Amino acid sequence: MSDIKIAILDAATLGQDIDLSVFNSLGKVDIYDLTPMDCIKERISDCEVCVINKVKLSGEVLCHARNLKLICVAATGYDNIDTEYCKENGIALCNVAGYSVNSVSQLTVAMVLSASVNLPAFRDSVASGRYSAGNVQNILTPVYHEIAGKTWGIIGYGQIGKKVGDVAKALGCRVIVNKRTPIENEECVSLDEILERSDIISIHTPLTDETRNLIGEAEIEKMKDGVVLINVARGAVTNENDVAKAIERGKIGFFGCDVYSTEPMPVNHPFYPIRNFENVCLTPHMAWGAFESRSRCINEICLNIEAFFKGEKRNRIV
Repeated sequence: MSDIKIAILDAATLGQDIDLSVFNSLGKVDIYDLTPMDCIKERISDCEVCVINKVKLSGEVLCHARNLKLICVAATGYDNIDTEYCKENGIALCNVAGYSVNSVSQLTVAMVLSASVNLPAFRDSVASGRYSAGNVQNILTPVYHEIAGKTWGIIGYGQIGKKVGDVAKALGCRVIVNKRTPIENEECVSLDEILERSDIISIHTPLTDETRNLIGEAEIEKMKDGVVLINVARGAVTNENDVAKAIERGKIGFFGCDVYSTEPMPVNHPFYPIRNFENVCLTPHMAWGAFESRSRCINEICLNIEAFFKGEKRNRIV
């Protein structure tokens, strides 16, 4: 395998603390921190394996990769890759499933807990000196609430959704689930019922033609006033304009989001004007990126490459 040419196109998205030298045992490796759109064709023109995270590989770009045999995406989702072109031209595609379950579910729950106890506000009351300057032993405003007894609706119930559900149940929440294929031992309900009944809603569904703009103005209107809404799936699963308007008028009580239809989030994005709202927590697409999660991801990619050149199928999408 030492003669295999491997190109890693956006290594910077994997973090500077991750050791990519493990790829050296697999072949000759070219590592690029980032790859602008106008450089993709050149950088994949001669490689046999292309490793990407966020780079978009359309058919128009892939047609220039004359030797490309395998694309490895450092993620579970692969909506940035033209799978039809890959199928038609014999290019294999592998993703990495399940590597970030603990990391993403951890951020989801952290956002909900921070919202429920108004944690930033209470921390700031001490950090600002306001607590020390007062003459009362405690500060109890803004008012906060327990989440035990609340209904937590989960849209998309794969490994991440299930992990979030397990934690929610442990915290005393009633969990209801919207899943394409209902399963036993869970309260599976329609999307409308999730929207109408839930105090907390977290989104964990992949982006497909069916889930694009899944949550828009009509769906938001069905939600409870003051609902907690968390999106750690894909930005385009929600209509971002409609979400921003619902936050501004107070329909959504708290919004946590780690994903955006355009990344990084530009200054003309609907969420940019609300980024400093006290009831908004926007993070820079980092939910998947705990050190352990990223290390696991790189190891899985190496195993995917090894399996492919042994004629085995592992984590194959195409």
